[in-house]
Amino acid sequence: MSLITGPGVGDPAADDAPHVLDNPALASLTGPHAHFAERRGRVLRYPVDVSPWLALPDEPDARDWADVAELAGPGAEIPLAGYCGEVPDAWEITFRVDGVQLVDDGLAAAPDAEAVRLGPADVPEMLDLVARTRPGPFLPRTVELGTYLGIRRGGALVAMAGERLHPPGWTEISAVCTDPAVRGEGLATRLIRAVAHGIRERGETPFLHTSARSTGAIRLYESLGFRLRRSTAFLAARPRRG
Repeated sequence: MSLITGPGVGDPAADDAPHVLDNPALASLTGPHAHFAERRGRVLRYPVDVSPWLALPDEPDARDWADVAELAGPGAEIPLAGYCGEVPDAWEITFRVDGVQLVDDGLAAAPDAEAVRLGPADVPEMLDLVARTRPGPFLPRTVELGTYLGIRRGGALVAMAGERLHPPGWTEISAVCTDPAVRGEGLATRLIRAVAHGIRERGETPFLHTSARSTGAIRLYESLGFRLRRSTAFLAARPRRG
């Protein structure tokens, strides 16, 4: 599997061209998700019970890193999902997972008759499903970021998927997870297509992130009609003590 590191695919001229998905958290928090933004200087973040994504400017300077530290509080570990730049020497990286970003390139989006809209009343079940399946961060107010759909069996939530980052013209599909008891039934595929259908109905394009190590998931997404756009990283860091 080869990773596409530039912002375009198949167009050499696009490699140096800026793209809204190169810094999707910043594009979201200065665009459709601006009402969620907590700001200090040029640094923005979601409320800590909504999403761990924090948005740095494209080329952060020393003042920006100081603002990150002040925004988070003394000694706090800072999630830097999607940040691909250099971390200052005064900071230590405490966590790193290489990731990939994929974009819709012919996904067969379609509504699903069994999928139900999930809301605040469903959050306890959603958090329980996430705790058992570990699709990535999902917090008590993440459901406010967009449409979340689920499938129930015997009244119990067994699969879900929804919307997270929202750069202009794009929406990220996230929290795709299925209870181990019903894996192999294609529920995740159905929910991805259903969430994508709603995104397309708004005239927007679906995209998503996953770990570069999740080769099985990447193959699934590519088989559904996503294409690999770029490599990225999921980091956490904190200022060095002393």
